[in-house]
Amino acid sequence: MSIGRIIRHLLQHHWRVRQVFPKSVLDRIEQAIKQSERTHSGQVRFVVEGALDGRPLFRNQHARERALDLFSHLRIWDTAHNNGVLIYLLLADRDVEIIADRGIDAKVGAAGWEAICRAMEAAFGSGEFERGAIDGIAAVSRELAKHYPPGGAHPNELPDTPVVM
Repeated sequence: MSIGRIIRHLLQHHWRVRQVFPKSVLDRIEQAIKQSERTHSGQVRFVVEGALDGRPLFRNQHARERALDLFSHLRIWDTAHNNGVLIYLLLADRDVEIIADRGIDAKVGAAGWEAICRAMEAAFGSGEFERGAIDGIAAVSRELAKHYPPGGAHPNELPDTPVVM
């Protein structure tokens, strides 16, 4: 456990999340998800967490583990075609993780998701949070559209609203 990481997380306040993801940006992210889900039958969730606190922080939980917890907690795994995808940003670490349900994950693979994460992190590192999020959603959606094209009636199984923690 790094003391620098603990300090970074303890000093990261919720106002910082609201500063880089104000309501107007969150609304545009929601619209990007809604638009993207017209191009495929998958489900996309976007979660941004300012910092870890308490037990997860002192257990030295990393973004990937936290994203897995949220994937389960938000029931993203519970889609009819196993094609739910979580895009998770841990702002204090500037770390992006994509957790995909087994159906789509088997088709895209770790390297595909990793490339999307690194592109998003590069945009976030340049302070372009909105562009990074929307471009990431578009990249995930392109993968979903390749393997789960729209067709027939496919209900919106998960909320499109971004989650801010």
